[in-house]
Amino acid sequence: METLDKFDLAILTELQTDARLTNTELASRVGLSAAPCWRRVRALEEGGFITGYRAEINRHKIGLGVLAFVRLDAERNTGNVLQGLEEALRAIPEVVSCHYISGTGTFELQVVSRDLNSFSQFARDVLINLPNVKDLHTSFSLGEVKAHSALPLGHLQLQPK
Repeated sequence: METLDKFDLAILTELQTDARLTNTELASRVGLSAAPCWRRVRALEEGGFITGYRAEINRHKIGLGVLAFVRLDAERNTGNVLQGLEEALRAIPEVVSCHYISGTGTFELQVVSRDLNSFSQFARDVLINLPNVKDLHTSFSLGEVKAHSALPLGHLQLQPK
């Protein structure tokens, strides 16, 4: 599957809004019958366009009131050393997002924690002690303006010929 048509885009849009839709409901919303809709969803999964289905959990409801943005500076930016740090970061549940960045710093992390004290303890005990870490710079979220993970698909719309 190389290109996406209007049905594929509609399926992706609907599933980003509600991944719990039954195939019948999804087919109805995108204007297909159930069997072709199911085949398209499978093709989108197999083609790597859909990589998984997850529940969005309210972090405040489960006691994770702090969201920190941590810029982590590595001591050395060589391949093998960075690879070890990447593997260590992937294994830490509190690190919910990690990006290798340009500019100042090496990685930008999103870290969740119960409160400021537990974050402080986590930063001192875990983050600063990771292999090859030189420094940490932290900012805290004061409130979420937009936290939806749906990707924009407008640039994929079919252009009239």
